[in-house]
Formats: sequence, structure tokens, C-alpha cells
Amino acid sequence: MKEKRNGFQIGGLSVSRPLIQGGMGVGISLSGLAGAVAAAGGVGMISTAQIGFREPEFEQAPIETNLRCIGRELEKARAIAPEGVIGCNIMVATKRYEDYVRAAVEAGADLIVSGAGIPEKLPALTKGSRTRIAPVVSSYKAAAVIFRLWDRHYGTAPDLVVAEGPEAGGHLGFRREQLAESGGEAFDEELKKILELAAGYGEKYGKKIPVAAAGGIGTRAEAAHYLDEVGVQAIQAATCFVTTEECDAPPAYKQAYLDAGPDDIVITKSPVGMPGRAIRNEFLQRIEKEKEPIERCFSCLEGCNPLKAPYCITKALVNAARGNMKDALIFCGAKAYRAHRISTVREVFEELLGEEE
Repeated sequence: MKEKRNGFQIGGLSVSRPLIQGGMGVGISLSGLAGAVAAAGGVGMISTAQIGFREPEFEQAPIETNLRCIGRELEKARAIAPEGVIGCNIMVATKRYEDYVRAAVEAGADLIVSGAGIPEKLPALTKGSRTRIAPVVSSYKAAAVIFRLWDRHYGTAPDLVVAEGPEAGGHLGFRREQLAESGGEAFDEELKKILELAAGYGEKYGKKIPVAAAGGIGTRAEAAHYLDEVGVQAIQAATCFVTTEECDAPPAYKQAYLDAGPDDIVITKSPVGMPGRAIRNEFLQRIEKEKEPIERCFSCLEGCNPLKAPYCITKALVNAARGNMKDALIFCGAKAYRAHRISTVREVFEELLGEEE
């Protein structure tokens, strides 16, 4: 086994195995999954998207409830993996994004990963803290913009870059027509350019800036391709963790993955106009024909207009997290149909990276 399998560093923070668990909201990657991944030697990520949905006060004060729950979930994950690396995935498109970042920093998150937009102000929001920061990008061009902005305005560079290809799940940073393509050589070339960019800025700031490849990675051969052939320092995986015992998703959610075939994985349009990948079900078939009435706004995403939105994405994702699958939006990666049984986090590590030396 090659030495790189033994791990990597994020801003001086040692990670024993080169695997980051992707953040999945609402309620899919909370303390249970993140703690188990961190205990196995990877980076466990808690999604802050409507993280407080189970709390009784959520409907009346969603944002305030979410902010309180960030620290609570981090504390529970730390109890599972006291020495592990645990972070928060916070979408830039989140309403009051800055408050979510501050709450994660105050709670002691090791890492904040931010996508669904350009996290332009992330360095200022985390300055002086021990929290490492990482943007999610879908192209070299996006990575270059972020590196340039952070260099010019804050005199710093990312501690990690997560480069997400077109086979990823959930909200995606690609046009719909791009998602019909597989990652393939085009994504590999983007990754290589991002690696060069990170190396250049790393030299300027005297630190190693690892790049993690994400999207559609679920086998050892796929992991080895990115780690050995493309040369990234880590991989990020999410879909393959859904059908683990430790995942925070309810049994019905996991069963939807187990039941899905290749033709059930579709591209849908989010209420905020972004394309997303999900499992086709009764809910998606229904909203293709008619608008779902929106009774209240849960203040989740910037750019969402409840008067025009075809449905409430918070309500649909909360239904999924509660196991109400007929009214649920079930986000997934392009290869979710591969899941055939409930496994464990450690089995996923072994499948992707082999046994730890």
C-alpha cells in the first residue's frame, strides 16, 4: 500500500486516512455519522442545513434553533471521536451564513467546508480561530477566483480545496447539460489544474494545500484513480455512507437507496434554480406536474422566493429525514443504485482505501 494512503494534513491538522465524508443535509450527516467517520481516521462532517429540525421550537425560530444545535451536534460527535477531525459543512447560500460560520467556530469545529456559492468572506469570519477553511469548487476557474480573492483581500489561502465533479449528489455547481456527462478525463484535467494552483499558493504561504476529489467515488478502483493517477491528497465520499448503520438517516431513507436502480437517479431543479441529483419518487413526479403549496418559510436559502418556488425544499428534506418518503426529496449521488445492503463506516473505509496498515 502506498504511503499516501496513511493520511494527509489540513493546515497542520493530521488526518490519518485520506477520506473526507461529505456533508449531507437535512439531518443525514449529523453527529452519529460524522463521529464514526472521525473515529475511523477520516474527516467527519456535520451538515448545518436545518440542523435543528427535530427541536420543538424549530418552526417558530428556525435559524436561532439551528445555531444552537451546531454546538450540540459537534459535542456529541466529539464524544464518539475525542481525538478525531470533525467539521461543519455550511452552504454559502444559507440565510445568515455568517452567523452559522461564527457558531461553528465558537463550537470548536476543526474545519468548515463551504460550497453552493463563493465563500468570499470565510477567512474574515474565522480569523484568529483554530478552525481550518475549505471551499468547494466545481472547476479550476472557480478555484482560481477564490484563491485570488482570499490572497488579495485577506492575505491567506485555503487549508483544503474540495473539487466536486458532475457525479456528486444534492445541489450541484454545474449546468444541467453538463450533468449528463460523466466525470471522465475532463474532470481529471480540472483536478490537475487545481492541484497546480494549490501548489503555487501553498508555496507562497508556506503550507501544503491538499486537494480532495469528490463526486461518484464509491469503489477502491475509483479512489485509487484519483489518489494514485490524478494525484489528489484525499477523496470525499458521501453517498456510500448513507447506507451505513451509523448514518443519521432513518431506515426508510436508507431503504430508498437500497431500492433504487440506475434509472431512478435523476436531475431535478431546486426551488432556488440550482440543478440537483435525487432519487425519483412520488414526490418528484408530483411536483413535475403541479406546484406544492408553501404554508410557511423556514429561512433556509438565499434567493428562494416562497411566492414563486414550486415547493418548500426544507419541508421536502425534513420529510426525508423523518422517513416520510412519499413527500420527500431524496438527494443522492450518481451511483446511489450501487447500494445493496446496510454496511458500516469501517467497511466503507476498507472498500475505498483497503485495510489500515
